[in-house]
Amino acid sequence: MRPVSVWQWSPWGLLLCLLCSSCLGSPSPSTDPEKRAGSQGLRFRLAGFPRKPYEGRVEIQRAGEWGTICDDDFTLQAAHVLCRELGFTEATGWTHSAKYGPGTGRIWLDNLSCSGTEQSVTECASRGWGNSDCTHDEDAGVICKDQRLPGFSDSNVIEVEHHLQVEEVRIRPAVGWGRRPLPVTEGLVEVRLPDGWSQVCDKGWSAHNSHVVCGMLGFPSEKRVNAAFYRLLAQRQQHSFGLHGVACMGTEAHLSLCSLEFYRANDTARCPGGGPAVVSCVPGPLYAASSGQKKQQQSKPQGEARVRLKGGAHPGEGRVEVLKASTWGTVCDRKWDLHAASVVCRELGFGSAREALSGARMGQDVSKRYECANFGEQGITVGCWDLYRHDIDCQWIDITDVKPGNYILQVVINPNFEVAESDFTNNAMKCNCKYDGHRIWVHNCHIGDAFSEEANRRFERYPGQTSNQII
Repeated sequence: MRPVSVWQWSPWGLLLCLLCSSCLGSPSPSTDPEKRAGSQGLRFRLAGFPRKPYEGRVEIQRAGEWGTICDDDFTLQAAHVLCRELGFTEATGWTHSAKYGPGTGRIWLDNLSCSGTEQSVTECASRGWGNSDCTHDEDAGVICKDQRLPGFSDSNVIEVEHHLQVEEVRIRPAVGWGRRPLPVTEGLVEVRLPDGWSQVCDKGWSAHNSHVVCGMLGFPSEKRVNAAFYRLLAQRQQHSFGLHGVACMGTEAHLSLCSLEFYRANDTARCPGGGPAVVSCVPGPLYAASSGQKKQQQSKPQGEARVRLKGGAHPGEGRVEVLKASTWGTVCDRKWDLHAASVVCRELGFGSAREALSGARMGQDVSKRYECANFGEQGITVGCWDLYRHDIDCQWIDITDVKPGNYILQVVINPNFEVAESDFTNNAMKCNCKYDGHRIWVHNCHIGDAFSEEANRRFERYPGQTSNQII
């Protein structure tokens, strides 16, 4: 038996670890309002849209001036402190990269570091008030638990003045409502307002506007509509307009981020000389509206994808990977935001991104972290059980009677799919292996789907390869 040390592929780097407030031990300092003197002179509010009453961009008023907090070094512990400043019991999450839109004015705090037990944000470490190298594209937000602190006084909390917001958008078929197949891809654009669903005036409506609406609803692109048909139809129907003057750039992830105007309650003449805005969206490959469209899309020649999502539990989510030089790799999350994420989503046949995740929340990639040593009796031998322990990164492989030559070394984890996983394609590790009778060289190691199809074919045709016997 000739022992050869070979590193073992570990799948743990590809697992998604979810952290919750209960896992972290959510801090629970005193909630007595009289003990919160550290925040005297400061006022807090949640701003931005679209959002719910207990979430938003954090804004602080200091010396009579409202400002924001930079997301550099921001953590859930800081979110806990800020949510209590706002009168909530704790935080359930936080956001970065101005998810609720960029603020204005000063950036009051940067590199905010809290333990989570502070009674006031003034007790947390930072670069100092007003000292920041951030822009408002890095404004931090919080998502608080929808539970108020008992006995909390709202005197220190200034709510943002109520404004109408576009929170929900739909496409309503102009004819045959309720009898059209899902998903609905063409029809009138409607927005939900406090008094119900309303149409959007089409005066000044552009393809950029349609692009944003289709993206919101999960469609990658839009197409032209039969304007003459809908204009004739509009003359025979009554409409309730609630929105006009929509002007999108086309890159927005939500209609509410576009420039727009709401009709006032006393506006009697609404959308004079215009009609309801209409869009026609193009569904992606996964959501073709009919079998005919599916067959048409399948008949088109398709090359190998150059962008993919890995590690997600559902379609349309996962770690972004790109193919370059026949090898799959990842994307750094620096300056990763909704705009960039939406480009990827549309390229994959989806609509605009709902959230841009960072910090390897969908798992890390092909990173080598292992430590080899002789831990005693262990290894894989022909016809024997695997004596590999869970806490050992390396093990011996019996190569007795193996002839010198070129081989492919393959290690497969969970080969019979007995353990549920979101992605089984990263469970096989392959390497080119050369044995001269005394030494072994292992190179070109990768997980099963790390190479392009052509690169995999070249790998399988390893020069001078000896037939591998699968045991």
